[in-house]
Amino acid sequence: MNIKGQHYHTIWLKENDPSVVQIIDQRHLPHHFVIEDLSSMQDCARAIRAMHVRGAPLIGVTAAYGMYQAARQAPESGELDAYFAEAAETLRNTRPTAVDLFHAIKRSEEAIAQADSKDARITAALKAAEDIKQESIDFCRQIGEYGLPLIEAISKKKKKGEPVNILTHCNAGWIACIDYGTATSPIYMAHDKGIDVHVWVDETRPRNQGARLTAFELLEHGVPHTVIPDNTGGHLMQHGMVDLVIVGTDRTTRKGDVANKIGTYLKALAAHDNNVPFYVAIPSSSFDFEIADGLKEIPIEQRNPEEVRYVNGWINGKLSKVLICPAESEVANYGFDVTPAKYVTGLITERGICEANEESILNLYPEKK
Repeated sequence: MNIKGQHYHTIWLKENDPSVVQIIDQRHLPHHFVIEDLSSMQDCARAIRAMHVRGAPLIGVTAAYGMYQAARQAPESGELDAYFAEAAETLRNTRPTAVDLFHAIKRSEEAIAQADSKDARITAALKAAEDIKQESIDFCRQIGEYGLPLIEAISKKKKKGEPVNILTHCNAGWIACIDYGTATSPIYMAHDKGIDVHVWVDETRPRNQGARLTAFELLEHGVPHTVIPDNTGGHLMQHGMVDLVIVGTDRTTRKGDVANKIGTYLKALAAHDNNVPFYVAIPSSSFDFEIADGLKEIPIEQRNPEEVRYVNGWINGKLSKVLICPAESEVANYGFDVTPAKYVTGLITERGICEANEESILNLYPEKK
């Protein structure tokens, strides 16, 4: 993606210093563009936990770079199995819901285990991280290619000059991945092809990733969009103002239940009631083929109540935090909810579009049968 005319990924090795991993610190967007250095495994873990980076694919890649940093920090000899197991566990404990995290760490551990010296372990861990990063880019591009015809088909039925209205939730865009995004990839490809699109951007409380991040990247790419309160989507659907819903996912089961940012389930219900297609854009790294029942088996992260009590905003030339409820009130802050497969029209993957059921999913991924 381009920011002020310069192309960026969301994570990369520092130029002329491969010991440092650099990220875009998302806490400061859209008001400040801040690049942060991650010089250790602990830095990577903190960046994931405190949401300097977020989005399932980016969390996974950051964890893989965390294992690379762990290899760099490792002793030459000694209890190396225990050392790497502890590093992996530290990274796993940062965010419980996004399955990309666990896939990336496992892959890094396997690569490191094949090496027989410190230099070889560093090389293996870095290659694993770079491979996972490139795969994420490729998967997101392919999701865009498979999702584009959905938008094209709707556009052809529109009157001349009428845009395809797409609603999305949270940020499943470039900023949540490495490039292209998941839910946004078909949108960017449609826009770049000259198709008139307009995006309804849910603000996505409590951290406002839609209003802050999705709006930021759509604006930078020149995609027409409107930021809306989270509870507006149903009203828009009732009045025929949404043609298509596309969201991302942090973990999807082998039977098609979808865990995504809190509030996604309500959008799916509204879409179902109003006959609006509801699609989930998902790279294979976000599938959890080990589980079937999303409601019973997907762990739902509960985050700090302060995220609900306060909002951050740009006030008098600086970022400020404002209390919005009685400080003594109890607060619940569930990070995700699960949308049952029956409310999902289809899954847009890097291998094609399938229905949200076990048979259709495994037809695309026969190696998981």
